[in-house]
Amino acid sequence: MQKNIFKIIFILLNFYTGVAQNITGKIIDSKTGQTIPYANVKINGSENLVSNAEGYFTISENNSSDTAVMAVSYLGYIERHLTVKELKELALTIALEPGVVELQVVNVSNVRPNPLNIMAEVKKNLNLNYKSDGLPVKNKVFFRESYSLKPSKLDLEITKSTGYSKKNLQEVNTQVNAFTSKLIKQPPVVYSDILLNYYTKTTKKDDKSIFLSKLEVIKATRLKDENNSSSLDDIQEKASKLFLQHLDTTKYYRVKSGWFGSHDTISLRKDFHKKEKASQLTTKKSDLNQFIMQNNFLNSGRLTFVNQPEIYDYTYEGAIYSKENEFVYVLSFKPRKSKAQYIGKLYISETDFAVLRADFALAEGETVSGFNMKFLLGIKQSENVSTGTIIYKQNSSGVGYFLQYAAIETGQYIYLNRPIKFIEISSEERDVLALDLKIETTIKTKKEYLNILKSESTQTTIVNLKEEDFKYLNLKHYDPKIWKDYGVIEPLEKMKQFQAGD
Repeated sequence: MQKNIFKIIFILLNFYTGVAQNITGKIIDSKTGQTIPYANVKINGSENLVSNAEGYFTISENNSSDTAVMAVSYLGYIERHLTVKELKELALTIALEPGVVELQVVNVSNVRPNPLNIMAEVKKNLNLNYKSDGLPVKNKVFFRESYSLKPSKLDLEITKSTGYSKKNLQEVNTQVNAFTSKLIKQPPVVYSDILLNYYTKTTKKDDKSIFLSKLEVIKATRLKDENNSSSLDDIQEKASKLFLQHLDTTKYYRVKSGWFGSHDTISLRKDFHKKEKASQLTTKKSDLNQFIMQNNFLNSGRLTFVNQPEIYDYTYEGAIYSKENEFVYVLSFKPRKSKAQYIGKLYISETDFAVLRADFALAEGETVSGFNMKFLLGIKQSENVSTGTIIYKQNSSGVGYFLQYAAIETGQYIYLNRPIKFIEISSEERDVLALDLKIETTIKTKKEYLNILKSESTQTTIVNLKEEDFKYLNLKHYDPKIWKDYGVIEPLEKMKQFQAGD
């Protein structure tokens, strides 16, 4: 009897897991067993996915039938075709066979390709390969952002407050210490996901090109602990409530830090600051436009290892096959001149010298930007993390390329050790609030972009499209059911483990 009960439970569980659910697969190297990140997965010729940094991908419910056909490819590996049913039979793991070929096998000459000549051709063809033709386009895009703040030191102390006794100050400083201790013990993190249709076109007016973009948000979610400060804005807001209770809401103040005073006027009156906040839609559109521009090899001022090859050293590493059966040069690079900052690898088409993929990170000791007046002014800031993977895909027309996937991580170190005073603006200026502020923290941001489907649109469609603002659905933990109808980027394990406090 007990055996039958377990059998029924097993059958029900199998029925439940086999009907209407997302399927998560893993891609590995058949020789080493190591996972393959950022591999292309195309479902039924329409849904374009990319395996995450841990090698996993998830198929939407709409494409999870046993007969759905998958095409899995990765530079240097033999493309593999299989059905979802076959994926299940393989225990949801796809092993790709390496297909490394030395280029001299197909070249008339046995001379190794010169990396400087290759990069000269890359630069010459940048305009052809990465300049948009300006035609009306609809892109189905998934965009993920994560933000984390990790303070190692956060000391805030009120040293003076007009009208408050020492006992009052002690109580407030106790509240402040509790606030800062929580931030250090529970470093805040926020994850946001958004799926949208991104329309773009370029028109001309008075011989000037005008770029137009519009967003149509399908779904947006955010993982955030509402009980914990999760950004500098949150911290500022909560700190303000603690500190500014000491200031008169009917009066005006200016701020002084050390030798430096601000001429800006500060007030707590509700009618004093009437700046309208930008809508979520406006902010997201600006973020998306900027992200795509910053990761365009033609326009980017940061990706100098592609558009300024003269400041880098390149080494030819060999050649591999792409899924289009063309050869792809593999070049590693490192700084040659002081202006160069990155190390990494480029994968370059032998046919048109387009960079199909770039993997990069800051070279040891390099920073993107920084400001160090730690000993003189008690201030130091350094953008010391900048790493990423960028993948481009050829347009269906066979001319030019578009951004298919990008994962970019940036990080900043911030140090601040300064006294701050709030001075009441009156006939007799006087200090009414004095603080000692010490902050040492690291802020990290990661952005992932996936173009799921690029298709033609029309100028009329884009012009007539009415944009609507949106709100994030706030979640306390990651729920895969939220995205069951869509093919999106499979989250990393850290994001899956996120749990907001009650």
